[in-house]
Amino acid sequence: MAIKKLSELEPGEKGRIVKVGGSGPVHRRILDMGVVRDAEIEVVRVAPLGDPVELKIKGYNLSLRKSEAAAIDIEIT
Repeated sequence: MAIKKLSELEPGEKGRIVKVGGSGPVHRRILDMGVVRDAEIEVVRVAPLGDPVELKIKGYNLSLRKSEAAAIDIEIT
């Protein structure tokens, strides 16, 4: 399976989180929102200028900045 950054995925693509990078309070906030290793994630849509990215994870929709999504590695399913 291919590993990509979450920020590189197109709408409709799905995958499993392999690694959540980053550090500090932003990293902690992302983990607290359920973006954790082995969670299934789907890109719902990307804003016209590419920021933010809307995701579906654990039954709810979440928007992340593109810079935050770039720190998350995804295994494409």
